[in-house]
Amino acid sequence: MAVQPKPQDSLRSAILQLLRTFNRQSKRARLVATVALTLAIISSGWAGHRLLKRRSEDKAQGRRLLRRNSGLRGKDGSRTIFVPYRNSTAKVVIYPTKPTSFDAHRRLFLNPPRAAGLSDAQPALQVPPPNTKPGLNIAFLHQFLSLLSIMIPHWNSKESGLLLSQGVFLLLRTYLSLVVTRLDGEIVRDLVAGNGRGLLWGVAKWCGIGGFASYTNAAIKFLQSKVSIAFRTRLTRYIHDLYLNDNLNYYKVLNLDGGIGQGVDQYICNDLTLFTNSAASLYSSIGKPLVDLCVFNYQLFRSLGPLGCTGLLANYIITATALRRLSPPFGKLKAVEARREGDFRLLHSKLITNAEEVAFYGGADIEKVFLDASFKDLTTWMEGIYRLKIRYNVLEDFVVKYSWSAFGYLITSLPVFLPDWSGQANIPEPAFPSSAPSPNPQHTRMQSFITNKRLMLSLADAGSRMMYSLKDLSELAGHTSRVYSLISTLHRVHANAYAPPRHTSPEQFSLSDVHGTVQKGYDGIRLENCPLIAPASLHQLPGSPLTDPLTFTLPAGAHTLISGPNGSGKSSIARVVAGLWPTYRGLVSRPRQTGADGIMFLPQRPYLSIGTLRDQVIYPHSEIDLRESGRGDRDLMRVLEAVRLGYLPDREGGWDARREWKDVLSGGEKQRMAFARLVYHEPRFAVIDEGTSAVSSDVEGLLYEICKERGVTVVVISTRVGLKRYCDWNLTLGLEGDEGDDDDKDEYDSEAEEEEPLLPAWSFDRIGTAEERVGVEREVQALREKLGRVEEWRRRREEIERELSRVWVAGEEQELPPPGYLKEDGAREGG
Repeated sequence: MAVQPKPQDSLRSAILQLLRTFNRQSKRARLVATVALTLAIISSGWAGHRLLKRRSEDKAQGRRLLRRNSGLRGKDGSRTIFVPYRNSTAKVVIYPTKPTSFDAHRRLFLNPPRAAGLSDAQPALQVPPPNTKPGLNIAFLHQFLSLLSIMIPHWNSKESGLLLSQGVFLLLRTYLSLVVTRLDGEIVRDLVAGNGRGLLWGVAKWCGIGGFASYTNAAIKFLQSKVSIAFRTRLTRYIHDLYLNDNLNYYKVLNLDGGIGQGVDQYICNDLTLFTNSAASLYSSIGKPLVDLCVFNYQLFRSLGPLGCTGLLANYIITATALRRLSPPFGKLKAVEARREGDFRLLHSKLITNAEEVAFYGGADIEKVFLDASFKDLTTWMEGIYRLKIRYNVLEDFVVKYSWSAFGYLITSLPVFLPDWSGQANIPEPAFPSSAPSPNPQHTRMQSFITNKRLMLSLADAGSRMMYSLKDLSELAGHTSRVYSLISTLHRVHANAYAPPRHTSPEQFSLSDVHGTVQKGYDGIRLENCPLIAPASLHQLPGSPLTDPLTFTLPAGAHTLISGPNGSGKSSIARVVAGLWPTYRGLVSRPRQTGADGIMFLPQRPYLSIGTLRDQVIYPHSEIDLRESGRGDRDLMRVLEAVRLGYLPDREGGWDARREWKDVLSGGEKQRMAFARLVYHEPRFAVIDEGTSAVSSDVEGLLYEICKERGVTVVVISTRVGLKRYCDWNLTLGLEGDEGDDDDKDEYDSEAEEEEPLLPAWSFDRIGTAEERVGVEREVQALREKLGRVEEWRRRREEIERELSRVWVAGEEQELPPPGYLKEDGAREGG
């Protein structure tokens, strides 16, 4: 027997051999080798030091940028952000979706093939059409493949690698199941035969294979969760790029299109998660059982013959057809459930957003009624789904678990009772040496039965998972329809695809009837023959005119006040100029960009974003934009001091402080913060809609004067005529129109009866002219005449009250005397 050398001896001999080889070389060669080895050691040490130093710098930079709520911007438009991870930070690179990708996908979502059943005779209404029911059909296949093209953009993507790895583990698990099946038969055979050594060896192999199979199952679940996250990341970033862009799709999809209602958050946060989870599990829930069916059927064909295999195939077809016909429409039911979940969630979101207003009105009881009614509607629908599920589950469990098992026992008995009809008749007997004892036929039969039974159980399990996956597919169809509807609507808004149906003319002032022109790059604000039209809540419906066409020009330096009664369309001018509302007719000219050297809008309700105090001042810029512009916190401090907010950094704990700013700042501080943004960005034009209603008069004048000193042309929208002293021109609306209730589109009565065309209901005059003074004197005279008739109106009111207080009894000529407490009150007042 040869003696194995020790590892220490082998290493020593290798070193000695290397030294002997080195000594045999020439002196020059030894010198070169020594220098090369020295340089290699020094360079590797230097490279390791540089690597460690770079990692340390990256960690420090990540912590600093995370604290400042900032990141890095790449030349290709990518954005690098840092997120908390354990005790350090993790770097995430986000690449924007290319516009060519949107153009390529638009055909899938707006012009689906006719065979898919998604393109009806009215392509401009809604894709998919409302009459398309979610289910296992061609429409579902098209929708799923369209979304799959987003989730897996190319063959060498990360998602493809994850799916390939998961497929390898699925095949490995099928192979292990086959090995375990055969090993089970051998263990039972050795147990019946009393072969202790073979039994122990079989148990040892069982434990070894079990450990490897457990790792395989855990790896499959882990890869499935990774695939789900990867799918969700792809779709979420795609939707965000389509939803939040310069085209203002996030506003138009809610206020102009109306195709998916107000529950966009429900689609993105809930439905998208359910869809990606279902899509990720689809690969393993269908792929694995399908492979198992093929492998186990082949093994049973070899063991049971063609008769058994034919019986199994017939059993699958009959039961699958029966369950498919008796299955409720889970896809449609899930889609309706998701919609009602969204309605219930929307009510809670509205209550959270308007909690203060509801508290002032004391509307807790009525809000509770609304929430309870919506929740009752949701639970009633869910209970109906559960009632359908329990009936279907009873039938499905009986067919899949018990009827299949009973049929399996009949099939596995074929080699025993009908050996000529099974595959055992064609299998030759194994040859054994003459000295070895021949195997017991009962032991062999037992091994064959256990193996076939195990195969049948595995086959039944694979078949049951296939049946269950049909129900999962129906639910996936509902989630797919919801996500597909969201992306289709976003593509329609992004491409402005509102062409009228074939052989029809568009509704007047609908989104299919937009013929105005928007000119960007004009040094000023100009409207020519531009009517103010409040869009309808659905893009197919006509809008509502608010005033006659407007024509005016505001060059740089023409500070203007837009005044008028409520409902006259003052805020509508800002919406049209900003591009929120379409330009149905005429021409709208405005500066090209929003912000520096362009135009900026301050809405009625100041918006405060999440993030640091620095982010509130520079909004909508980020800290990256601040850094690239060459400005810093000192410049921001001067901005806050200009609007009398210089105390905020000290009060809140510095520029990196994070708060719920909408709750921390008062109403006046919020409006001054809006002016701080105006001072920071320094636009050429600023449209301010009731921007100083919560500040004092002295601070109000200071804010407007600061804007003028910095070269900002202010356009003030307000009902307060006192703001005229800060402006040079006055655009008055609603001179001939009726006063409304509010200036918002949502409260404009679009269902009012049609009236005659309005007369010109606006005027554009310079402030301080003789005509304006005459108009003011005329108003003062009208007020004096009204004050002179106050006594007449008071006497008339007393006569009406006296007449209303008289009570006559039917059948009597005299009036009923007043009750006693009225006499006492009258006497007390007279005394």
